[in-house]
Amino acid sequence: MLRSLGQRRVTGSDEDPRVAGLRTAVARLRRELALLPAQFPDRSIAEDELAAMAAMAAGGAPETRRLRRSLLLIAGSIGSVSALSRGLEEVRDAVDLFGTPRA
Repeated sequence: MLRSLGQRRVTGSDEDPRVAGLRTAVARLRRELALLPAQFPDRSIAEDELAAMAAMAAGGAPETRRLRRSLLLIAGSIGSVSALSRGLEEVRDAVDLFGTPRA
């Protein structure tokens, strides 16, 4: 169970709930993108960066700076595709739980 700040681990699991949330949000957006029939110029960039984010989440605690870079590239490549806006928002919210990168 998660608390409001998303910092408590799920009982019986050693997995960071932020990582689990990121993995879920990325998987959902990848499915939504795959189901979208429309082609747009930077679709492959979004697909590649979502795959990179999925790999980072599968590897444990991802690097915040890299997550934010991928998020920026995904947002830029998806542009104004309104069908993906909710999924993109969920990924952004999941990335935000990791905080700001250190200098």
